[in-house]
Amino acid sequence: MSDTNSITMRDELLPKSYSFHLANLVFWKTMSLLLLGVLITSCSPAPTSPNETSSELASSIEVNEPPDLSGIWQALNTAHWDVEGHTARGMPVTNILGAYGVMQAGTSVVVGDEIPYLPEMRAQQESNQADWANLDPAAKCYIPGIPRQTYMPAPFQILQTDSEIFIAYQWGSNSRSIFMDRPGTSAPIPSWMGYSLGRWEGDTLVVDVSSQMSDTWFDAAGNYHSDELHVEERYSLIDDNHIEYEATITDPKVFREPWTIRMPLYRRIENDARILEFKCVEFAEDLLYEHLRKDYEGPRALDGSIPENPV
Repeated sequence: MSDTNSITMRDELLPKSYSFHLANLVFWKTMSLLLLGVLITSCSPAPTSPNETSSELASSIEVNEPPDLSGIWQALNTAHWDVEGHTARGMPVTNILGAYGVMQAGTSVVVGDEIPYLPEMRAQQESNQADWANLDPAAKCYIPGIPRQTYMPAPFQILQTDSEIFIAYQWGSNSRSIFMDRPGTSAPIPSWMGYSLGRWEGDTLVVDVSSQMSDTWFDAAGNYHSDELHVEERYSLIDDNHIEYEATITDPKVFREPWTIRMPLYRRIENDARILEFKCVEFAEDLLYEHLRKDYEGPRALDGSIPENPV
């Protein structure tokens, strides 16, 4: 008997209702498979075209990287003369240079305008200011320290990597490293630029500066600190060409409470902008050592005075 005849006979023997249910079952199973296929296809990632490279895929993934502060920057203010507000005043060289030898007036960069000295410590600042030409460490070409090095009247260059940020300063040809991968470490001894540990808080570079020498000043107005100075710097990129710079000063020996200076830093955008050499030692020698020269009969300091003890 042929296969065709067998199927015909089987169909004739089956009840018609059974054949109807069997057909329905086959129909719905087929539809379920089709729907499952549609769902799987819709949930699958779009196929990558043969021309789409791995680098193009990587660039489409957003990475929250810190801003790049690299470049040449400079503070344009008079904070290096006096961080508090001050009027224009003459300097020891005014009688030689005239108007060129004047300390320009400036507004305060201190948040709240005034430094919160302990009452007995303000007198020391006033004494420093009265004889600043002989006493200012920066005039002797000593390293200005932090934060003063940032707003000396010369540019500086930031070079940024993931593990270290290096800053080269034109004034005095000084430099410092901010270590980004040494949390919790400290310096074995104090130094003129201190020990700097950095971290990122969002888009702001925060630098913890410790172990600085007690000999540095904040400016030429005699504002000073002790060996317990602690500085926290904050560099926040405002736009491509401006940084908001803050430095919070803590020193319980000298100040009632922590205080902050704030100023903008400007990117030097000239095509040939660069850090030039300024070795200040040779320009400070007369102030420091001229009285030691043989047969010297002139004044011992820029202000023309002859102090009992040489600087």
